[in-house]
Amino acid sequence: MMELSVIICTHNPRSDYFGRTLEALRAQTLVRVDWEMLVIDNASKQPVQERFDFSWHPAARVVREDKLGLTPARLRGIGEARGALLVFVDDDNVLDPDFLDVAKRIAAERPFLGAWSGQCRPGFEEQPEEWTRRYWGNLVIRQFDTDVWSNLPRLTDTMPCGAGLCIRRDVARYYLALNETGQRAIQLDRTGTSLLSGGDNDLAACACDVGLGVGLISALKLTHLIPPVRLTEDYLARLAEGIAYSSVLLDRERGITHPPRGTLGRVADFVRTLLLAGPHRRVLKAAYRGRDRALRGLTAS
Repeated sequence: MMELSVIICTHNPRSDYFGRTLEALRAQTLVRVDWEMLVIDNASKQPVQERFDFSWHPAARVVREDKLGLTPARLRGIGEARGALLVFVDDDNVLDPDFLDVAKRIAAERPFLGAWSGQCRPGFEEQPEEWTRRYWGNLVIRQFDTDVWSNLPRLTDTMPCGAGLCIRRDVARYYLALNETGQRAIQLDRTGTSLLSGGDNDLAACACDVGLGVGLISALKLTHLIPPVRLTEDYLARLAEGIAYSSVLLDRERGITHPPRGTLGRVADFVRTLLLAGPHRRVLKAAYRGRDRALRGLTAS
């Protein structure tokens, strides 16, 4: 078994972004004999193997997954990976040169952790408007100074994110089994233009299911490349709706129930949105819409 598998799930990647992702992997300080590079081409219109050079890595493989969606791509990656530690890298992630070395060290030094990620700096193409800062966390921008961890699967303060997610093989295989046996009947991740999310949280939380912890490691660092379209009012509202919708469904999978929204709750929602102005009002209303849509669906089922 190889020590580490880097899994890149990609669908119609931008050439400039994915090129930077690959260059950062090429510059890793961890010797290449210790890790494989597994590229999951998720139904790209033009196969990524025709667009990019992977020959520089002696253990690079490109696998085609035609079922569209980030979840099917991740599951395929887990099934194909040969490493004891799996590291998920998005096609817009630029890892610091020591990222894989640090991931490997954490795996050895902290055997109680089953899943962890690190800091995600923003790599903006254009300087965003100041009002968007409130929503940078939804764009997987996360910077901190202290390592934290817990064995609580839905604690936001210690929950790893999908960008640079490091997960032990046994934890990932447990998640794969949940999906293969029908215990995860819904997809909580991007599919085409959908902005659902939460699959990475569910995957990481499986560490707690098998008796391990989850955490955030300050020494793990990457840059998340972000185009201007993801900082528009329209995109951030759609993203907030997708996150809120997915969160309710993920809570249900984890045994957390949300009471039906009564009259007082709806009034409180109305007042909160009324106190906001401009894009903030629209984003909050979108989040409430996503939450309520998920609750209605659960009630109907």
